[in-house]
Amino acid sequence: MPSSVPNKRIRKSPAARRAEIVATAAVVALAEGLECITLRRIADELGVRPGLISHYFPAVEDLVAEAFGHAAAAELDELLPADRGATTPTRHLARFLALTSGEAYDDISRLWLNARHLSRYRPALRERVAVQEASWRDRLVGLVRDGVACGEFRTGDPMLAAIRILVVLDGIGMLVNSADTADDPPEVRLMPATTAEGELGLPPGTLTAAAPK
Repeated sequence: MPSSVPNKRIRKSPAARRAEIVATAAVVALAEGLECITLRRIADELGVRPGLISHYFPAVEDLVAEAFGHAAAAELDELLPADRGATTPTRHLARFLALTSGEAYDDISRLWLNARHLSRYRPALRERVAVQEASWRDRLVGLVRDGVACGEFRTGDPMLAAIRILVVLDGIGMLVNSADTADDPPEVRLMPATTAEGELGLPPGTLTAAAPK
């Protein structure tokens, strides 16, 4: 006997639908790369018609840029929250460097490499990469300034110190595309932490010891 209750599909608001599309594209980007984002692929993932995706993103390049921005911003908020609560600057920085130096960070490292390469040819993506680079830099600069203000860090130029730390972190991130890093000395993964200790006047081993176990 057929149900007397009609099977109504819940209609999402435009903002909710757009956010769903971007979040789905970000998942694809992290797992497979930005090149795998197509209007049809995202439509298939969501079980909708490609026309619905093109309604929100007539140009797939805009969706690619949004997907990267969403993924990079979400990772930043997870790795280095703007609100550190009662955590000291040293412990907050130690946590950030421990997470970004581990294998769990490999997917976002690959995404950054992917985005920077493709941004040479895609203006929308190039603009979003620049925005995220500034966000990551500003978040770390803010933390360094907090540490200086409370006497934990010592540097005459928080901006320069933060940039140097991020440059080393980016360099280590390039190792994710190496065929085999098993023979690399363990100290390689610790280079961002040792660089930060030198830049911020911390005794060697401070950030490694302060990292969450």
